[in-house]
Amino acid sequence: MASTAQIDQIAERVERLLVRYEELQRTNALLTEQVEALTHERDSLKSRLSAARARVDALLERLPEIRNAA
Repeated sequence: MASTAQIDQIAERVERLLVRYEELQRTNALLTEQVEALTHERDSLKSRLSAARARVDALLERLPEIRNAA
């Protein structure tokens, strides 16, 4: 049968593991939030880039018209 000292050591280790587990859960939640924010920012930037490309393409299509008119 395990002695009281061994049981106390096991209980202490379990408590430390639980504290560490809770810390890791909080860290994981924060990292998940950061990933979501960065994903949103990336998607927004991709959308803005696509719109800017469309505007540039439209301007490039008008260039021959401007040269022919001049």
